[in-house]
Amino acid sequence: MNKKFIGLSVFTLATAFAYAQESDTLKVTNLKEVVVSDTKFAQSKEKSGKIIEVITAQDLDAKKGQNLANVLSQVAGVEINGNQSFGGKNLGYYIRGGRNRQTAIYIDGVPVTDASGINLEYDLRLLSVDQIEKIEVMKGASSTLYGTGAATGVINITLKKSTIKDISGSAYITMGTQNTSDTSKTSAQDFNQGFSVNGTIHKISYMTSLNSSETKGMSEAAGENFEEDMFSRVNVLQKIGFKPNDQLSFEFFGSYDRIKNTFDNSFDGIIANADDLNNTSLSEQFRIGFLPKYNYNKGEFAINAGASTINRKLNITNNWTNSIDAYNYTGRTISADAFNKYLFNNQLFIVVGMQYQYFDMTQKDAYTDVVREGAKFNLIDPYATLVYNSDFGFNLNVGSRFNTHSEYGNQIVYNINPSFSFDNFPFKVMASYSTAFITPSLYQLYGPYGNLDLTPEENATAEFGFETQLLDKKLTINAVGFYREEENTFGFFYDSSTFESFYINNDGISYANGVETTIRYKLTKHLNLGGNYIFTQVENQLNRLIPKHKANIDFSYKWNRGTFGINYQFVDKRSDAYYDSNIWATQAVNLATYQLVNSNISYELLPNRLQIFGAVTNILNDDFQEVIGYSTRGRNYKLGLNFLF
Repeated sequence: MNKKFIGLSVFTLATAFAYAQESDTLKVTNLKEVVVSDTKFAQSKEKSGKIIEVITAQDLDAKKGQNLANVLSQVAGVEINGNQSFGGKNLGYYIRGGRNRQTAIYIDGVPVTDASGINLEYDLRLLSVDQIEKIEVMKGASSTLYGTGAATGVINITLKKSTIKDISGSAYITMGTQNTSDTSKTSAQDFNQGFSVNGTIHKISYMTSLNSSETKGMSEAAGENFEEDMFSRVNVLQKIGFKPNDQLSFEFFGSYDRIKNTFDNSFDGIIANADDLNNTSLSEQFRIGFLPKYNYNKGEFAINAGASTINRKLNITNNWTNSIDAYNYTGRTISADAFNKYLFNNQLFIVVGMQYQYFDMTQKDAYTDVVREGAKFNLIDPYATLVYNSDFGFNLNVGSRFNTHSEYGNQIVYNINPSFSFDNFPFKVMASYSTAFITPSLYQLYGPYGNLDLTPEENATAEFGFETQLLDKKLTINAVGFYREEENTFGFFYDSSTFESFYINNDGISYANGVETTIRYKLTKHLNLGGNYIFTQVENQLNRLIPKHKANIDFSYKWNRGTFGINYQFVDKRSDAYYDSNIWATQAVNLATYQLVNSNISYELLPNRLQIFGAVTNILNDDFQEVIGYSTRGRNYKLGLNFLF
C-alpha cells in the first residue's frame, strides 16, 4: 500500500488516542433547542412530547467526508441499508423496523417522493450534505401532520439559507479511494465537488448551488474479477426569496438532479449471473416550489407547495433472450399544504391545515404499457393539532387528520401525545399513541404485478420514554420504548409452477417493538462523547434487513482551527432473502454481524477561508454484506478542501 495512505491512517488513529482523554460527533442537545417537526412551527424542544434527533450544520461539518446516508444511519432507530455499498445501489431506509413506504421525507416543508417507485420512496443519493442546514428525525406514527407514508417516522430536512451579505459563497473538492475489503488501490476513484453563491440585496435573497460526484473502482455485485461499475451525480439548486416586510416573506426554488450509473443484476444464487456490463440507469428529477409565510399578532400562516417529476430509464440484460430490455418510468407529484397556527394565549395554540397531493406514473417497456391517465390518484386531507403547554410542566399535543383518497375513500388518523417536565429536577416523561395508514403505490396498483384489490396498511404505535439533563446540562440521557401493530401489510405472491406474481395484503396483524436509548456527555467546552443503543424486534414477515441490536459510539474534539471525530458502529446479524434461479424458489439467508470504525479530521489553513479535511472509513477493513450478493466498501481514504468567500 502507498506510504502516504499508511501514514494518514496511522496519524488518524494516533490522534484518536491522543484525544481520548478529553474526546463526539453530535453536540449535546439542549432541551431549549427549537424544533418544528411535531407542530410544523418553531417551538422549544423542551415543550415537545417526542424525542426528536437533531443534526445541525455543525454536526455535519464534524462528519466531513460522509454522505447523508452515512450520517442518518448513526441516528438511534434509523437503518439506511446500502449506505456502505457502491454508490449505484438503491438505498433502503427503515425506522423502527418499518420500510421506505412508512417513512416520510420532507425538504424545506415539501414532501419528496418518486410516484413511479414501488414504495414511493425518495432517493437519498440525490441530496448533498453541503446543502443541508439542519435535519430533524422524528420517530413514531406522524400521519396526523404528515399524511400517508408517515407511519414510522419523518425525516425533516432544512436546506441552508442565504446570508445577510450582498454576496458570499463556498466551494469544495474531495477525492478518495474506492476499495472493497479485498482490494487496496491507492489511486483516487471517488470525486466530489461543488460550489454555492448566495446573499441578500435589499429585500431579495438568492442562492445558487451546484454539486457533482463521479465514482468508479468497484463492482456493485460481490465476486472476484468482476467489472467496475460507475456512478455519477449532478445537482443544481436555485432559491430566490423576497421579504417586503417583517410579516411577509416569499421563497421560490427550483432544482435539477441527475444520477447515471451502471449496475448489476439482482443476485440469484448464481455468481456468474450477478455481474453485467450492459445494465445502465439514468434518473432525472425536476423540482419546483413556492413557500410564502405570513406572521400576524395571534399566529402564523404558511403554504408549502411543490411539484416534481422523475424520469428513469433502465437498460437491463435479458438472460432469456440474450438481449437488452429498455424500461422507461415517469412519476409526477404535486403537493400543496396550507396551515395556520393560532395562539389563544401563551399556553394554548392550534394548528389547522389542508394538504392536497396528486400522483401519477407511466411505465413503458417490452411487456408493460402503463399510461398516466389510468395510473393516478389524489388525496385531500384537512387536519388539526391542538397544543397545550402549562406553566407547571404538563404538555399535550393531540390531533386528527381526515384523509380523503380518490381510490380508497375516507380514513381518519389521530394522535395523543402528553408529556411532563418536573420543576425541581431536569426530567421529562412522555407518552404517545398514534395511528397511521399507508396507501398502495401506483406501481403496486397498476404496474406489471399490480393488484387493484389491495387495501391500505393500517398502523398503530404506542411509546413511552424519558429525557433528562444532568451535571449542569453537560449530560443528556433519553430512552423510549415502542410497540407498533400493522394490519394489511403489503406482501408479494409468487407461484413457481405458474409464474403468477402480484402484490397482496398479508393476513393478520404484524408487530414491531423495541427500545432506543441515547447518551451524550459534554466533557469539556471542546470535547464531546456520545452513543446510542437500539433493540428492535419484528415479526418474521417483517424481518428483512432489520438488525435486532445496533449501537453507535462517537467522540469529537473541536479546537480553534479544527475538528477531529471518530465513531464506532456495531450492526447485528440480519435476515435476507433472494430468488434462487437454480431451484426457482426464494431462499432465506442470515447476514453476519459487522463493525465499522470511521474517523475524520479537519483544519483551517486560513481562518474562515480555507479548510482541509481528511477521512478514513472502515478503518478495521471489516468484510461484510449489507444485502446478499452485493459488495461493500472496505478501508478507504478521503481528502478534501473547502474554500469560503
